[in-house]
Amino acid sequence: MAGRVFQSSLSQSKILELWRDTSALMGAFEAGGLPAVAARLQATLHSLENARLDIGITGGTGSGKSTFVNAIRGLGDEDPNSACTGVVEMTVDPTPYPHPKYPNIVIWDLPGIGTSRFPTGRYLQRVLLERYDFFIIITSDSFTAHHAQLACEILQRGKRFYLVRSKVDVDIAASRSRRPGTFSEEGVLRQIREDCGRRLRAEGLKDPKVFLLSMFELGKYDFHLLEELMVKELESHKQHAFLLAVPNVSKPILEKKAASLRQHIWLVATVACGVNPSPVPGVRDVACDLYVLISSLEGYRHSLGLDEDSLVRLAEQTGQPLHKILAAVQGWKTEVTEALVAELLGQASRDASAFTQELLGVPVPGALATCGISFTTIYHMLRTALDEVVKDARRVLTQAFLHDSDHELPDKGNQ
Repeated sequence: MAGRVFQSSLSQSKILELWRDTSALMGAFEAGGLPAVAARLQATLHSLENARLDIGITGGTGSGKSTFVNAIRGLGDEDPNSACTGVVEMTVDPTPYPHPKYPNIVIWDLPGIGTSRFPTGRYLQRVLLERYDFFIIITSDSFTAHHAQLACEILQRGKRFYLVRSKVDVDIAASRSRRPGTFSEEGVLRQIREDCGRRLRAEGLKDPKVFLLSMFELGKYDFHLLEELMVKELESHKQHAFLLAVPNVSKPILEKKAASLRQHIWLVATVACGVNPSPVPGVRDVACDLYVLISSLEGYRHSLGLDEDSLVRLAEQTGQPLHKILAAVQGWKTEVTEALVAELLGQASRDASAFTQELLGVPVPGALATCGISFTTIYHMLRTALDEVVKDARRVLTQAFLHDSDHELPDKGNQ
């Protein structure tokens, strides 16, 4: 059971809140030692484990909303469990699509707005507005009165929405073909953005912020800006789970995931050595629950896109040979087993004494570090392992987008 704790939707702010609540944690530590602290943290993490996030995706017919439902879950349109796509309206009822790795994240493919079956005036009532944490409104052409009216109604009912202009890659390709001599990608994107803003303001929407996307190249354009804002505006206890579920398609997203995972290494280490610990074979003076660590290390690989399914899908989506994608992974490539974790702990234990000095200056982990070598060794192992996984993920992204000089375009601001 403890191993599943770390699949919970633990938020950045919640981690910091626990970290700063040193008086309560230190009180538990002084009263009952490491097991008391671990039990307190485990109880907190268990209360967050089943947090659910529901995202409503809507837009006009042919806007690419079903493709977006698939893309944000890391799937292609032909993958099993993908949403149906087509040039005519394929969605007649709100349809839930759980994330394949994180089933508590549910993406809803909603019917197209402004149709005879779902007129704008009764749309939110028909799709059950209260069900969703937020909405993403998508168009592949110009935003219309239907989009603006829906956005205003969502806002009036206390929900958030995000506006997406899809298929900008199609517009860019068409402009390059028609005007090769004067073509400017930046100019095309600026024109699209200005047109969207002008039309939405004309329909009464104040200060609209529009994100430009290609559904088939999420790492380009504004996706990482959209992801950053969605995470920032979510309820705190849902932020971490959503961040880990977002496709690992750009370096800005990768670095945010890595930072989020690093924030809760000390929590993993505390529970691993404080709840149901057993001596680790071949590692002197270290006792822990190996299954907690197996779950965490597997979680690192899944969330950073290094599991086999993710690597195969990345090769298919980018057109890169699979063997080159796989060769970019230089860390462990086999299933995470008890033997592998014990080996990693053995390596970390050799540096544990020196590493303890680094932790002593930090209030709660510093106190935990004095408990013995188990916490320090586990913390050091997890930090080192995560750093290696992050390096592999960077190499994979570099290889996947080797010939795409524009892939880092989303580092530019949404101006």
